[in-house]
Amino acid sequence: MGLPIKSIFILLFLILSSKLAESASDYTTLVYKGCSKEPLIDPNGVYSQALSALFGSLVSQSTKVRFFKATTGSGQTSMTGIFQCRGDLSNSDCYNCVSRLPVLSDKLCGKTIAARVQLLGCYMLYEVAGFSQISGMQILYKTCGATNAAGRGFEERRDTAFSVMENGVVSGHGFYATSYQSLYVMGQCEGDVGDSDCGECIKSAVQRSEVECGSSISGQVYLHKCFISYSYYPNGVPGRHSSSAASSSSNSFSSSSSGQNTGKTVAIILGGAAGVAFLVICLLFARSLKKKHDGRCYAWPYGMDGF
Repeated sequence: MGLPIKSIFILLFLILSSKLAESASDYTTLVYKGCSKEPLIDPNGVYSQALSALFGSLVSQSTKVRFFKATTGSGQTSMTGIFQCRGDLSNSDCYNCVSRLPVLSDKLCGKTIAARVQLLGCYMLYEVAGFSQISGMQILYKTCGATNAAGRGFEERRDTAFSVMENGVVSGHGFYATSYQSLYVMGQCEGDVGDSDCGECIKSAVQRSEVECGSSISGQVYLHKCFISYSYYPNGVPGRHSSSAASSSSNSFSSSSSGQNTGKTVAIILGGAAGVAFLVICLLFARSLKKKHDGRCYAWPYGMDGF
């Protein structure tokens, strides 16, 4: 006996749901967190009120822009916060990413005088007035793939891709992603960093990656004011990356065209999921007929604890 039609439709639904969930959750994956070791002393609740207002302001702005900086409170009780979304996220994806950060910050760091939580698609940072500042080139986190690229020429191709990205981030005013000979690279600077300083920050991150990741097939380097990532796909860059790169390479950081990229990605996922589901149905049907016939984190600066 084959599976009943109802079971087949349930299987279809589960496949489609899992694919869509995978797409939605990718950019909300935790990368790292940095928590000040100094607790927030707040007997009167003044800081808590300021922090709550700050989070509310940042989250509300994430429906409109991909970078925002705000200050709440006054004098010594004021708090400053920033959020930034990856340049290829749509406004809705940006909001979906940023809206998770206040809860995550409280869960991961508790009430401290400063905290930073980085997801794949966005990050949020807050600090009390007078908190020590660090260099934009300060490394916060890096990770390198456990697998090394086979054969010769990988590092040369990677370095060429990095060079293209370095120029692209400057001309793109803070964000650039592209694919080059089976490599997908991305770079982004904090939204208020000028083009020249952005170029220097990205160059510093690239140098870190080249030295510390060597021939690893993937890597991510996060500095205080910028980040880079790269991935090597021996069989070619997946369609969702190559189409995103083609769009982002010709648009500045403030472009709103990334919503179209997301639509394309969802369409690709739906098409792929439908294809898989159709194949499953065919296999089940064929089986039914057959049965009928034959019976790394760094030490955090200024007293912060890394994840």
